[in-house]
Amino acid sequence: MSAPDRSPAVDGDDPAGAAAAPVSPLDPWPATVRWQSISHDLIWVELIRLALTLAVLVIGLAVGWALAGHWFFGAALGAVAVLAAWRVVAIVRAVRVWGYAERDNDLLVRHGLLVRRLSIVPYSRMQFVDVSAGPLERAFDLATVQLHTAAAATDARVPGLRPAEASRLRDRLTALGEDRAEGL
Repeated sequence: MSAPDRSPAVDGDDPAGAAAAPVSPLDPWPATVRWQSISHDLIWVELIRLALTLAVLVIGLAVGWALAGHWFFGAALGAVAVLAAWRVVAIVRAVRVWGYAERDNDLLVRHGLLVRRLSIVPYSRMQFVDVSAGPLERAFDLATVQLHTAAAATDARVPGLRPAEASRLRDRLTALGEDRAEGL
């Protein structure tokens, strides 16, 4: 059984006059867009962050188990190990899915595994663009571009970019935002 054709109908193609079925809003993101992926070095940054958090948690549970000797602490350590393994897999898959695309009038940012999120930020709505890099990001030569709009809920971020790409994207988005805002 073949997949249904999702190409839009051209006027006169459909003898019955019915338009082609629209693309489902549940499709994760448009296939017609050329997506830019982020650096896979972000996986290491996120895994180190996870390891630091887990180290504090495991040390606390181990000390509690050693002092109290209660079985609850051993069970909690086991649960932490299972959740840590699940989180490692989720981090690897999530970083591979993250991407962005520059279009004529807006920037698209996609991410998410279970809940797939597509943010569309019109250039004319951008107020300012931030580039940041914490100590771990700098150690792996990465930066994050954060877009700020009038509505806080529409802010988008693109992590895991090389500093040169982050600067290029910041400058391009700023220039496009200024150009598009002049017409308002």
